[in-house]
Amino acid sequence: MNTVALPQLPAAAYTAIGSEVYRGLTARPKTLSPWLFYDAEGSRLFEEITELDEYYLTRTERAIFQAHADEMVKAAADGPQRLAIIELGAGMATKTGILLAAAVRRQGEVTYEAVDVSSTALEEAKRNLEANIPGVTVHARVADYTEGLGALAAVPGTRRMVMYIGSSIGNFDPKGALDVLRSVRKELAAGDRLLLGVDMVKDLPTLLAAYDDAKGVTSEFNRNVLLRINRELEANFHPRCFRHKVRWNGELSRIEMHLESLIRQTVEIPALGIEVNLKRGETIHTENSYKFTPKQLEQMLARSGFRLQERWMDEKKWFSEVLAEAI
Repeated sequence: MNTVALPQLPAAAYTAIGSEVYRGLTARPKTLSPWLFYDAEGSRLFEEITELDEYYLTRTERAIFQAHADEMVKAAADGPQRLAIIELGAGMATKTGILLAAAVRRQGEVTYEAVDVSSTALEEAKRNLEANIPGVTVHARVADYTEGLGALAAVPGTRRMVMYIGSSIGNFDPKGALDVLRSVRKELAAGDRLLLGVDMVKDLPTLLAAYDDAKGVTSEFNRNVLLRINRELEANFHPRCFRHKVRWNGELSRIEMHLESLIRQTVEIPALGIEVNLKRGETIHTENSYKFTPKQLEQMLARSGFRLQERWMDEKKWFSEVLAEAI
């Protein structure tokens, strides 16, 4: 997220959420960054999404971890070194525990640094992991890693592995994805590892259903961003005047999520001193989810300073977990 210069505007416009909402809703076409989804309610709704039948990503990645966690830890350590694990966008770390348990089996204990924008999710992750996996020490850090990682903890004689799973890298356009991975590489020493989870290109019905479920949970998740803006910036969005809309952009190899205005409307955001005019059928673009081919994935890693070391996939080859070495 880039903070923009906003002269002669109310103080709220200079906050992280204020500057992002101002930037996105005064742009053409209108956009909102997906990090805005994750207030407490948004985080809860996303956890509900991960349990839906249509949302194959979480259960497929979890199955890969369950089948290969010991291999992953062994390959990442690559010798007698102890492994320390850092996760970007950790959330509640529900899948990460599988890897942490494997690390404990290998070395007796493991230090885990969880980075996320949601303090609520991090508190729950720390409580659950330390209670259920003896030998895990959790350090929680509330931060937006897209603004810069800060120093990643280094311990002499310990190899670091940064986990960036759940296909979160797919939320960024190609340049943004490279920027994130290069910022990770900048904080690592040669030989440290990156474990990256990415969603692969697949049939269109499966992709669309994953982002537009029959129960409407993803629709509620998308519209919840408007409720957050209402609460934090005094806006008067009416979420039911917007439709959750999903489309596949084949040219850019991405799923797009939008909020489509069902009527012609004007929304006031007093904390920013602006009004937002929307035509019927106009959309606010809220999220992209890029899907990858193996070649695209290898090229992205190479351009960001990593060498592909190992790859694990499910039987359908829908999802890929790759281990890469910082070079």
